[in-house]
This record gives sequence, C-alpha cells and structure tokens, in this order.
Amino acid sequence: MAFESPAPSREFLWDIFQRVDRDRSGYISSDELQQALSNGTWNPFNPETVRLMIGMFDKQNRGTVSFEDFAALWKYVTDWQNCFRSFDRDNSGNIDRNELKIALTTFGYRLSDNLIDLIMRKFDRNGRGTILFDDFIQCCVVLYTLTSAFRQHDTDQDGVITIHYDQFLSMVFSLKV
Repeated sequence: MAFESPAPSREFLWDIFQRVDRDRSGYISSDELQQALSNGTWNPFNPETVRLMIGMFDKQNRGTVSFEDFAALWKYVTDWQNCFRSFDRDNSGNIDRNELKIALTTFGYRLSDNLIDLIMRKFDRNGRGTILFDDFIQCCVVLYTLTSAFRQHDTDQDGVITIHYDQFLSMVFSLKV
C-alpha cells in the first residue's frame, strides 16, 4: 500500500498492547481489539472487520494475536487509516459512493456502476449512503480476497472463468471472509 506510515517504537507498541490486553493473557482477543479500535463515530468497531483482521495476523490460529502479531496489525490499521483519509476528500469521516469508486479505481478495480452500488449497500451498515472506516477496511479486504480466489481460476487473465458448482462452493467456503 502506498499509504505507509513510519513504524512506531517497540516500547510505544508494547505500551498499547498492554492496555489493549485487558485480561493480561499475553494475547489480544477479538473483543479486546474491538474495544480498543475506533471508527471515528464513538461506536464499536465492526466485529466482522475485527474478526477478519485477527484472522490475517493470527499466526498460531488461536483467534488471538501475540505482541509480535500486534505490531504488524498496528501497522496495517495505521496504513488503512492513511489510505481512508486520502480518499475521504471532504473530510466527513466516511466514504461516500463517489469516493469509494475513486478508491477502488485507484486500487486497480474496474467495476460497473451497478456493482459499486451493490458494494455500497453491502458495506453501508448505517444505511446513510456512506461507509465508515472499519467497514471500508472490511470492504477492501473482502474484495481483495474474492479477486485473488477468482484469479487462481482465471489462468488466461481474461476476466472469465468456467468452474463447476462444487468448485465454486469449495472456493467460497475456503476463503477467510
């Protein structure tokens, strides 16, 4: 991602990790991470986005992240924050349909207006025609994951695949989305 921020010191991250690890287990659970993150609205971070992020950085498949995993997760969230702010052109704290279309086009996706509308409806949790920070992360991660799975079958890169129904279900159910 071209929106990278400088790495904070290990001491800074350790301090944050200890504050987030409320039960002092040495690991951060989804619940602990959700309470620590802010989407800018004083509402809890989307639990589905938290689950996705824990899954991405949980090297031991425990449903938690260690301190080492947390450092990578912190960088990931900070980079997404910078990315989100760069596309939130009106500084409203959310992404509207036009801003989403610009973001996805910048990421290299060529999507129809109907598909952009469908994505907006899917990730606009509040039904206001906007996507909050946490839902933007979820949207981008899901889109990336689905695209990667599709490309595994699109060997000639023409945007068309032919698969059997059971192959399709296997592909979808094996994804971490």
